[in-house]
Amino acid sequence: MSVTSLAIPFDPPRRYVPASVATISGLVLLLLAGLPVAVWLDLRSLSEHALHSQADELGAAINTMRSYYGQNVVGRVLNSTTPTQVIHNYHDVVGAIPIPATLSIELGTAITSQGGNIGYRFFSDYPFLHRAPHAFDDFEKRALATLRQDPKARIYDISGSIFDRQIRMVTPVLMGVACVACHNSHPESPKRDWKVGDVRGLQEITIRQPIAANIFAFKYLLLYLLCAAAAGLAFIALQRRQAATIGGINRQLEETNGFLARLSAKLSKFLPPQLYRSLFSGDKDVVIATERKKLTIFFSDIVNFTATAERLQPEELTRLLNEYLSEMSAIAARHGGTVDKFIGDAMLVFFGDPDTKGVAEDAKAAVAMALEVQQRLAELDVNWRRGGIEQPFRARMGINSGYCNVGNFGSGDRMDYTIIGAEANLAARLQSIASPGGIVLSYETYALVRDLVSAHPLPAIAMKGISRPVVPYEVDGPTGEVGQRAQVISELGTGLDLFLDTAVIDDEGAKRARRALTEALAALDARDKPAELGEDPI
Repeated sequence: MSVTSLAIPFDPPRRYVPASVATISGLVLLLLAGLPVAVWLDLRSLSEHALHSQADELGAAINTMRSYYGQNVVGRVLNSTTPTQVIHNYHDVVGAIPIPATLSIELGTAITSQGGNIGYRFFSDYPFLHRAPHAFDDFEKRALATLRQDPKARIYDISGSIFDRQIRMVTPVLMGVACVACHNSHPESPKRDWKVGDVRGLQEITIRQPIAANIFAFKYLLLYLLCAAAAGLAFIALQRRQAATIGGINRQLEETNGFLARLSAKLSKFLPPQLYRSLFSGDKDVVIATERKKLTIFFSDIVNFTATAERLQPEELTRLLNEYLSEMSAIAARHGGTVDKFIGDAMLVFFGDPDTKGVAEDAKAAVAMALEVQQRLAELDVNWRRGGIEQPFRARMGINSGYCNVGNFGSGDRMDYTIIGAEANLAARLQSIASPGGIVLSYETYALVRDLVSAHPLPAIAMKGISRPVVPYEVDGPTGEVGQRAQVISELGTGLDLFLDTAVIDDEGAKRARRALTEALAALDARDKPAELGEDPI
């Protein structure tokens, strides 16, 4: 068949330039390396911020304590003209100074009043009579009860919100020897049975740490996260752009593949299946090249096709011819034959290229195909007669084995995959001398398939280009195991319409066939007897 150069309309997709692997890898490594650096810098910044805060709070507390000591201790002693007393109500006595408990209470008030993050309180559940009582909360009540059971315990409470945290630490205020003597004898003391080591009250230190204030201490980490987020968004945008580009390329490839698939499906109608597979698998190139091979060539032609065509309408003739050629091509494909060309009603098939099973097997495949063509054509004849066709197709077939040149012939613009040589011409000549529905073989082919069919020789013929006389062999039928196959007997003529398929007929049908054939023979014998006796059959 013809193999023509085609200009396929193909719009190549836009060039896709992927992001540099080195660039992306460098960016990822930079981000990974930046995380510990940012965390370390922020931890250092947080530590510095905490140290600054603690230094400021401690400095403020010391200043408060120094100011209180200067005003309420040193100042009162210096301004006093009488002996100094150490009493709890020192404000009421000129020159008096506070006892340690009063000092602690008033220092706690002074430190807490600064409004910083550090608070200090000193209180008891047994305050002196003229001192304001302290309201204990649940934590302080539990702490006091625990410490009176175990004065060495340290009680903590952590609380706060998502914006700040607070820790409260409570330690006991223990009674010393001087404290016991004073409290047990003082007229304003509410309790007079104190012992050394008793827990008189609580000393509470509160430290508050605002989380929101430390957020900006993580400026490097925040900067890193912003950079990472920007890089992530840029990467996502790049991925989406790449995905869109790849999607566009895939759509173009799908369209192109669809076009090529449709084109290849159309080309497959014009090429033999073996050649089509070889071309599209890359086994064969579309170049002008031939090689010499020993092939088996099958040539068939319809008997009296011109006369049959004159009796049929063009549409009906076209339908019959296409059905015939389709059936014959399918049979050829099943047996591995390469359909070279259709020449009107003639058909050229060869075996041995591009696929071969060996010379002998190729020849046997060609003869087996011819036998199946005979049987199928007989079956088609019945269908055609039932459709009103008076004289259906009958074919002559010739088969020869020999060396031919096979390959691509033609020009760079148009080629034809075919065979040339005297052996191909011999197959056509053998077909021309075959009887309608018959198969004629050359001796070379018959020698390869003699175990497959029985045949008898015909008178030798001379062929131009072949120096030796050619002895044709007409096939009588299958032999051996193949000879046991059922046969189709079909005859058609004036007053004659016979079709017998021994492959499908059942026992009852066989009985009816024998009875009908016996009656037909008897009728023919009765018709011929008057003529034998010299009587007028009328």
